Parts: sequence; C-alpha cells; structure tokens
Amino acid sequence: MKLTVLVDNNTYIDQYYLGEPAVSYYIEDGNEKILFDVGYSDLFIRNAQALHIDFNTLSKIVISHGHNDHTGGLKYLGNQYDLSQVELIAHPDAFREKVFGEEYIGSNLCEEEISSLGNLLLSKAPISISEKIVFLGEIPTVHAFETREAIGQQKVGDAFINDYVLDDSALVYNSKNGLFIITGCSHSGICNIIEYAKEVCHNHNVLGVIGGFHLFDIDMKSNNTIQYLVDNGIKELYPCHCVSFKVKAEMNHYIPIHEVGVGLTINLK
Repeated sequence: MKLTVLVDNNTYIDQYYLGEPAVSYYIEDGNEKILFDVGYSDLFIRNAQALHIDFNTLSKIVISHGHNDHTGGLKYLGNQYDLSQVELIAHPDAFREKVFGEEYIGSNLCEEEISSLGNLLLSKAPISISEKIVFLGEIPTVHAFETREAIGQQKVGDAFINDYVLDDSALVYNSKNGLFIITGCSHSGICNIIEYAKEVCHNHNVLGVIGGFHLFDIDMKSNNTIQYLVDNGIKELYPCHCVSFKVKAEMNHYIPIHEVGVGLTINLK
C-alpha cells in the first residue's frame, strides 16, 4: 500500500503544496486507486496535479464522515472528472444535512446528487475495498472514555435531531505484519476504531495510525488514549488534522510521533 497526503492542515517547509483544515489521502493498493476524503475545496485536486497523481484512474472514493472538511471537494471532483465508473463508499448517515448552531457543516451535495456522480454504496457493515483494505462501517463504542458526544444536529425526515456522528468510520490496511489504521476525525474514538479493526480483521497486531483523533486538551480522554496506544505497542503514529499541538507533544513523550503534511508518502508491505 502507498498512501499520499493530499490535504492536511499542515504543509512542509520548502515543499510548495497547499494546506487547509481538512483531510484527503490518495491510496494505491494493487490495482485499486482510492481517495479517502476530499477536503473542503478543490485544493486536493491542485495538490494531486502537482504530485502527478491522475484522478482519471480512480476506482473508489471513500468518505470517513459527512462533515464539510471531508466532503466539500466532491462537487469540484465531479465537475472536473468522469466518476461514472467510480464506487463511492460511505455510511448511510454521511450525506444527511448537518448543522452546528446556525452553521451548515454537512456535505455540499445531497445523497441524490452524489448518486448521479458515480456508483454510491452506503453501508453500516464493513466492506473490503481492495485485497488488503477494509472500510469499517459503523464503529461500536467499547471504551467508556470514548462515549459519543453530539456535534450539532442532523436532519432525519423533516426534523433535526442530535448528531452523534455515527457515520464516522475509517479504513484499515490488513497486512501480514499487522494493521495500519487510516482515519478522518475519529469522532467514534480512535481506540474504539482500533478495537473494531482488530475484530473485523482478526488481527491484534497494530503497526500504526494516521489521521485526526479529535483531541485538543490534556485531559482524561487524551491520557487514556495515549495509554491505550502505548499498551497496544503502536510504533508508527501520525496524528494530524484535528489533534492539537499540545496533545501531539504529550503523545511524543511516550511514542515518537511523525510529522504530517501535504506530500507525505507512506509505503507499507
């Protein structure tokens, strides 16, 4: 598997790509060419072009969850590329209307519009998307310190209800050496995600994790998360997007973390 960061909050010094507070990764595994999240704007397309990545060969697009910093690029992608043969994979709640107070934070395309772009597959159950990569679907809660909290509201039928972001999912690369977890924001809890990945893949050796962990403060949740990562012997840690500097610094006391920025490439066998 080869993973390239197309969008992150951060960029590298003297590498002239563009950043925004969002996520997009381009993943190659065998014959599959996969986009995991599409950022907030068309920036991921411009970075891909600068990195000589051709979206005309895409086979799958996977959405981690329905917030606009992970889905906003879909309309730009659909305007510039033929996605009619591309499979678009997400949780069934991903393209509901989502608001936070007065702010709209959901996808700029509705489910019907996304269906017209390509072959939309919505699933709560895990789905194999390549020989070694699995979309985890809906993540069960197993850790008390990672109980779900509502982030705004989502529209169900004619009413808005509290949104516990049940659509938040992740990918897992299942190799002979162990698991590598790829997340968007981990609203489901990064430890819950890892536990479910172990269960789905029948593999309890976790090599590493890249993505947002939605951790901002040094508190019980972040301390328990760090202890969990240490207890699981995770050596390759790439916290980014929605992880604050102070949480990264605290993690680095226990597990040396990697810096993440646009253009980062990770190769796994």
